[in-house]
Amino acid sequence: MRAAQSFGVDDIRFVADAPDPEPLETDAVVKTEMASLCGSDLHMVGKGWQMPEYPTPPGHPGHEGVGVVVEPPMRYPEGEGIDELAPGDLVLTVPHIWYAKCFAEYQAVDAAHLLKLPAGPPVEHVLMTQQLGTVIFATQRLPESLEGLTCAVLGQGSAGLFWDYVLKRRGASRVISIEPVDSRRALSARYGADETVDVTGDAARDAVYDLTDGKGADIVIEAVGSTPTLSNAFHLVADEGTCVLFGLPDSNDLQPFDYTEMFKKRANAYSILGAQEEPGLKTFRRALSWIVEGEIDMAPIVTHLMPIEEVAEAFELSESRGDGVVKVALTF
Repeated sequence: MRAAQSFGVDDIRFVADAPDPEPLETDAVVKTEMASLCGSDLHMVGKGWQMPEYPTPPGHPGHEGVGVVVEPPMRYPEGEGIDELAPGDLVLTVPHIWYAKCFAEYQAVDAAHLLKLPAGPPVEHVLMTQQLGTVIFATQRLPESLEGLTCAVLGQGSAGLFWDYVLKRRGASRVISIEPVDSRRALSARYGADETVDVTGDAARDAVYDLTDGKGADIVIEAVGSTPTLSNAFHLVADEGTCVLFGLPDSNDLQPFDYTEMFKKRANAYSILGAQEEPGLKTFRRALSWIVEGEIDMAPIVTHLMPIEEVAEAFELSESRGDGVVKVALTF
């Protein structure tokens, strides 16, 4: 089969004759139609974060995929809300990132991590169910209503844009987007941002404090996944506010941050992992319904479609943030 495979840090290549997957009893074999690049993929491929020994398994670490069922599972795993599958069904594949292989032409995926998709919507739109679902999942530790609160979102890639939308939908009075790339910052208003900040670091801190009369943001979302923005989040947050550390670490090294700032402000912070393990994939189903019913516009998100043969170029484009890129998807 055709696949992408990593042979070292920042060395991902197209392989024309990778071995087909060997499914377990509870796995379905899925022929991939499209798989999108996530920020975590950039860290894993480009920085070697949490990667196994090289070369990696074909298709790893892709975890945002849509494909067609070729072989249903021989046996369904125990658990609630697992879709019954048949050959030809279009499905979202949401494997856990440690075992994900969506950058391959064929995947063997446990049936508990497959969500049947409706026919009709563009594939690149329903593909975004995965990332939107993780954002919705991450909000479950926030107050049910965000009325009266100011939120700041660091980074306006697809995840940051989805955060703008979900925070505003939850009732946030103000959403401030922080993004130096003009094309991405311009999109944030379409997804709910009330004000935008075009600088980073200390300048972003000063801008947020100016916008909030010196208070800072009640909730800060770190949606970049970098050491500087991790620390910056605690400089933007108000006293006793909350920082959601949504972005993944950008290396295997220890991540320094300004603990003094966090300590003085008595700030709360949490990270997110595990939407794929939610019984019945409930949050992903909610995200899918928003997309299918047109409650959120996915047209501007997947900006570039590239064939699997150009996987190295796709990663380079995503890293560059040039050419108006928001999200790159690989096609098969």
